[in-house]
Amino acid sequence: MKKHISLILIFNALFIFNCKTAQPVIVEEPVEPPPPPQGHIGPVLSVAFSPDGSQFLTGSTDSTIKHWVTGTGELIRTIRGHNSWVNALEFSPDGDYFLSSGASDRTIKLWNTKTGELVRTFTGHEAMVTSVAFSPDGRQVLSGSVDNTVRLWDTSSGRSIRTFWGEFGMITSAVFSPDGRFIIFTDQTPSLRNFTATLRFYDLNTGREARTFSRFRESIYSINFNSNGSYFLFSLGDGTIKLFEESTGREIRVLSGHTGWVHSACFSPDGRQVLSGAGAGDNTIKLWDPSTGREIRTLTGHAGWVISVVFSPDGSQILSGAYDNTARLWNARTGELIRIFGTEHPRP
Repeated sequence: MKKHISLILIFNALFIFNCKTAQPVIVEEPVEPPPPPQGHIGPVLSVAFSPDGSQFLTGSTDSTIKHWVTGTGELIRTIRGHNSWVNALEFSPDGDYFLSSGASDRTIKLWNTKTGELVRTFTGHEAMVTSVAFSPDGRQVLSGSVDNTVRLWDTSSGRSIRTFWGEFGMITSAVFSPDGRFIIFTDQTPSLRNFTATLRFYDLNTGREARTFSRFRESIYSINFNSNGSYFLFSLGDGTIKLFEESTGREIRVLSGHTGWVHSACFSPDGRQVLSGAGAGDNTIKLWDPSTGREIRTLTGHAGWVISVVFSPDGSQILSGAYDNTARLWNARTGELIRIFGTEHPRP
């Protein structure tokens, strides 16, 4: 027996009709392709809040930057331009621009926050760029690299102003002091069993080294000042955070409790707390009281090394990025998880 059927495509749906009865035999609904993932498809290496806290950025090994709305979790845009890991991000003091480093592509890029358009690329480093920072007035940019140099740039022109070099190892972190008088950076060289790290202060007016802190037998991963510059801290590969008094250079406290490398640490905006994130199997975030060294709270949930942590400008929230491909937003007062950005991909 012959079957009389007709195939008709209407609005991308396939309808099969019996030609004698004009009745549909089978209706196949269109299969919509899955939406593209909003989150990163690689580890999140860098996070940064805008100065007003309403937006934030994440950077990843997938070579992209994602721009998010803090309150709703909405993805504003995905920014492409680097061809290597995005391992450092920072907003300008006025929030109109932001910086990114592309690690092995050896560049620093300046972007327009409102449009996501590339404004300028800073070139000159001869190896991976590990760190970027704006000066307090936003007129200069600082970068550190595995090429063993720290470079100072003019923001508006992209011109290299000065290169700091000497008997340095590879630069792991570089920042401005809050008053803009000094740049502070850490360099490290391989030793027999680990790394030997040195912390250096350079006077921007003279270009000369003003202070050097003795060699540490562990890698230094991050440097941060409290808001008035009276204290600074740095995080180490032995699971500790060391606090120093800026005026005397005296070590005042060691925060100890992580069981893995502390990749990132910073003061809260009011200076009353310290935030840290660790990897190497620890994979936790901790809050500390810097006046006593007491651990306040541990935040757990990341399924991989925690690489970057930062407070919101008002200190009410915490943003973290990790090797599990996610960024996470937390309530700083309670430790409650507010939102996960991306799909978790557990990594040891």
